[in-house]
Amino acid sequence: MFVEVLLNGRVKRNFIVDSGASYTLIDRGTARDLGITIDEYTPFIPVATVSDVILTPLVTLKSIQVGQAEVENVDALIYTMPSEKEGLLGNSFLGKFRVVLDSVNGKMTLHPVKGSPSPDRPGGYDRDYWAGRFRFLHYNIGVLRKLKTSYERKDARTELNRVNNAIRYFENQLGDWERKASLAGVPHNWRE
Repeated sequence: MFVEVLLNGRVKRNFIVDSGASYTLIDRGTARDLGITIDEYTPFIPVATVSDVILTPLVTLKSIQVGQAEVENVDALIYTMPSEKEGLLGNSFLGKFRVVLDSVNGKMTLHPVKGSPSPDRPGGYDRDYWAGRFRFLHYNIGVLRKLKTSYERKDARTELNRVNNAIRYFENQLGDWERKASLAGVPHNWRE
């Protein structure tokens, strides 16, 4: 299914909806149109392809809007899309919603997962949301640390620098989520 997305409030693209993808993907042309530059401080994360694992730039988009649904500060990978595809709408956006796909009518309905805060929904989110976010961050840090060890053995300095930037990025994200969780009163066993 394709949907029209508005990126950073100004660039429209047609993206494939992929609820199985961890990240939203944009192509290099879209990144250029958004004024995104890749430099030595840009974190790169490993992405498994059919034949290899490649390092891919990770950026944060100011916003993504689909219809009336908008999410700010969305992680996205800059990735060369197959053929003429412009991008992929993944869980860095979709994870904020309960997604209902009606393939017969070609319709997608997005229901925000954030509700009213309550004792069983600290910050408005349930246990699965909080635990999933922390699991995702811990997993990425673990994978990147293993990759770092591999690059240190190979003395691959460029890749090592990129991975170190990515580790710092995810550690900062983890710290931010720990603060949000503490303020919301999220139990510690939801953060493992």
